[in-house]
Amino acid sequence: MPDSTPRRVTMFGNPMDLAGQEVRVGDQAPDFTAVGNDLKPVRLSDLRAKVVVLSAVPSLDTSVCDLETRRFNQESAKLGDVQIVTLSMDLPFAQKRWCGQAGVTNVLTLSDHRDASFGLGYGVLLKDLRLLARCLFVLDEGRRVTYVQQVHEVTHEPDYNAVLAAIDAARGQT
Repeated sequence: MPDSTPRRVTMFGNPMDLAGQEVRVGDQAPDFTAVGNDLKPVRLSDLRAKVVVLSAVPSLDTSVCDLETRRFNQESAKLGDVQIVTLSMDLPFAQKRWCGQAGVTNVLTLSDHRDASFGLGYGVLLKDLRLLARCLFVLDEGRRVTYVQQVHEVTHEPDYNAVLAAIDAARGQT
């Protein structure tokens, strides 16, 4: 019998329920469809890198999401065949503008605004706000989930060192 306890994170200390199916380490990563900055659909299955990092954030136009995505943009240049994808509910136009202003060229930004395919498929959709909770998933070459970091207070940055270590471990498996 499934656990009926709602999954929650906090935002500014306020509890927020998560919608969708929780994805755990060892699971096969669910495919999803999001929208690229060119307004074309992008699926997880379209990504060809050996290791994929999916970084869910509430909005690139907030300070913590800005810091996180800029940090991963810098790290990405050193990671070889690793694709870092930042997903948010921001419209593709806003993501494209933000990337241009921030000089972000190594991270792929995708919008989940149309149908929350990623948010629901990975269990990171904030029900009441229709935003994505801050969560990171590392996927190996076979698209198996090797690491999940759910940041329990959405306004906090993730543990970058733990994510980078998980990327190295996933690369070692390929």
